[in-house]
Amino acid sequence: MDEINVLRCGVVDYHVMAQTMKDLQKKRIAGDIGDTLIFVQHPEVVTIGPKAVRDNVIVEGYPTSPTDRGGGITWHGPGQLVAYPIVKWDIEDQSIRGVIGRLEDWAIAALLECGISAYKDEAMQGAWVDGHKICSIGLSFLHWVSRHGISINIDTPENRVEGLECCGIEAGMHTSLSRLGYVNDNEGLPLDVDRVEKSLILTCEESLGRVPIGPVDWRPEMLV
Repeated sequence: MDEINVLRCGVVDYHVMAQTMKDLQKKRIAGDIGDTLIFVQHPEVVTIGPKAVRDNVIVEGYPTSPTDRGGGITWHGPGQLVAYPIVKWDIEDQSIRGVIGRLEDWAIAALLECGISAYKDEAMQGAWVDGHKICSIGLSFLHWVSRHGISINIDTPENRVEGLECCGIEAGMHTSLSRLGYVNDNEGLPLDVDRVEKSLILTCEESLGRVPIGPVDWRPEMLV
């Protein structure tokens, strides 16, 4: 089975990571690196995708940044874990909807490992818990190498993600696990960013078909 190198990046500005993903995608296409999984958190920003631009969506009261992933607007900020798989998908996996489905299954499996029952909504991509969207997904592909990925709201500042109408979903439908009362895992341990990262690593092989190597601490300025 293929391997995937796991990089833990801490907190990185979105625009820095966006460029880093493009650089890593080029290296993956050229075969200079293997499949790579980035775990990162961003300072608060609302990314505005092509759909939001077409729909003339206006975001007020939040810092914003354009993005070239699919979809509309997505909140990023403290208490949210973002996972960016820079992956060269095999021929049998070369379906955008199929890759999105695998990422949805991955988020659901990781949350279940923490003791939380999540599920899909056929009308809206992502992962849902108790009628609220917890995980958002947006991707961009070049030569079937993906960048961007998934974000999971764990313990976000009150009323920030809830205050946005995201991807055609009314305000209040996006929230975090802590707002829904999920503050500990099934063993009573704190349900924080580190815990969810560990769960994503544990379920990576099953969901993405790649054996995780790492994680190792890494920063974008280390890219050569």
